[in-house]
This record gives sequence, C-alpha cells and structure tokens, in this order.
Amino acid sequence: MDKEPMTRVGYEKITGELNFLKKTERPETVIALEEARQLGDLKENAEYHAAKEKLALIDAHVAELGAVISKAVIIDPETLPHDKVSFGSTVGLVNCDTDEEFMYSIVGGVESNAEKGLISFNSPLAKQLLGKEEGDEIIATLPGGQKTFEILSVGYKELKL
Repeated sequence: MDKEPMTRVGYEKITGELNFLKKTERPETVIALEEARQLGDLKENAEYHAAKEKLALIDAHVAELGAVISKAVIIDPETLPHDKVSFGSTVGLVNCDTDEEFMYSIVGGVESNAEKGLISFNSPLAKQLLGKEEGDEIIATLPGGQKTFEILSVGYKELKL
C-alpha cells in the first residue's frame, strides 16, 4: 500500500473536512433529497435531481478523503533537521535570471497549493531541492524549461493551511 506523507496540520485539515462532510453536509443533503422526493413526479423534479447529484458528489469526496487518510503517514517537520532541504522545510529561493524571489514549504501531495507557497515533495522543483543547503545554486529542470535558482534560506516554520 502506498503511504502518503503529510504534516499534522494537513492531516487535521483533511480529517476535519471529512467529519464536516459526514456529520453536516451529507445529512443535510439526505434531508433535502427526501423533501424533494415528496414533491411528486421525480422525472421533472429539478430539486430531487440536484440533491441526488450533490449526494453522489459528497459520497465520492468522502471515499476519496477516506482513502487519503488511510494512507497517511504523519511526519512532524519540526522534529527534522532543516540545515538541508527536507520534508516540511520552508525554502527561500531567488531565480538567478530574473531576481524574482520565492518562498516554498515542502509538504505532502494532498496538502500542496502552489498559490499558497506549498509544493508537493513529489513536484519537479521539490525533488531537485531536497538535500540542498543555503547558498547552493541549482539548475532545475521544470515543465517550463530549465531555471537557475540560488537557495537563500532553509528552515522550518509552522504551516497555516
């Protein structure tokens, strides 16, 4: 079975979402479905079909989150050394060609959100950063071509997902 590393913050976010779906969203949708069913002819009942579709989407999402949680391996990045880039490290980079600076935290796949600066440890950039140190220069092969980065900082900061 594949294991899915994630931070405690990511795990809590996913289990919280799953609990909300199971305890709130799904029961409310079941009630809406039952109420719509009582409105009569199901062939032309838009409320019934919308509730039925929503319930199917919720059930699929519950199954998906359950599968992720069952594979979760919680790694506490606070306990890892961050003198070199590792899981949970927050890395400051500068693009050597454009002088553009970036700050990324390396997290599990389900936690990743590039817009929030969270990149999966499996992403092309993260794979090429792992094990590197502050001051290192890397030529990263990325989907958009090769880019040269200098690592400005490596450390740990608590994540806010």
